[in-house]
Amino acid sequence: MSCRRVLSEGLALRKPIGLAAVLAEAALMRRVDKKFLLSKVELAIFLNRLGPGFKSMEIDSRRVFGYSSTYFDTPGLDQFRAHRQGRRRRFKARTRTYLDSGLCMFEAKLKGARGETDKHRIPHPLAQHASMNPESGDFLAALLEEHYGIELPHLVPVITTDYRRGTLVDAHSGERVTLDVQLVCSDADRTVPGPDLVVVETKSADGRGAADRLLAAMGIRAVAMSKYCVGIALLHPELPANKWDRVLREHFNRHRSGPGFQAPDAAPGFRLSAA
Repeated sequence: MSCRRVLSEGLALRKPIGLAAVLAEAALMRRVDKKFLLSKVELAIFLNRLGPGFKSMEIDSRRVFGYSSTYFDTPGLDQFRAHRQGRRRRFKARTRTYLDSGLCMFEAKLKGARGETDKHRIPHPLAQHASMNPESGDFLAALLEEHYGIELPHLVPVITTDYRRGTLVDAHSGERVTLDVQLVCSDADRTVPGPDLVVVETKSADGRGAADRLLAAMGIRAVAMSKYCVGIALLHPELPANKWDRVLREHFNRHRSGPGFQAPDAAPGFRLSAA
């Protein structure tokens, strides 16, 4: 049984919550994010033990959705290096496409002074999902000037990550948990699939939510990773990635990447060309 199947079956057992309720009660645009990597056995235990207050986001009878994110960085990958070095003034810029609905957003994630993530977003044309337009450029430039006092650098698309996601929401506390499976990273030259694991991300006001406490009780520690940084390291094994070496070595088999490496048959369906 794959992680995708364990996820689908676990989400089906929970009460549903609609998108409008999620946006109204648990948007958490400023939050503390933690990431965890779970096997399918750990995922099943986690879903079974998580409190009943967490409901499964459901849209048009679906609970697992296709996502595609294109990230932008300088040609020299300055933001990848800033994240690797742990610089305080760092950001991520991306378009996110919700493949089931065709909705596309431009998003900027900035790191706050206390380590929290500050997320900002605006609508973005679906036809321009792989590029920044003047509106998104102006939006990001204003954020960088306001928060960091820096100018917008020259940014280009450097990586696309595709995956399937389920979302659990506790509307009372505002806590959210996203669960991502079937990760695929690609750029203009190659495609690298991730392992059959689930990337669990907890999003809470202080990083000590119910999901965080359950994972700690299960003996599962948070990992220092982001899909963007791990994806860049997988696609560019020649780059130093010391901050994520252990995660890459133990879970992603970093040396699998290389020119011409293609995703297995399980991956199709997440590319925009196939949506």
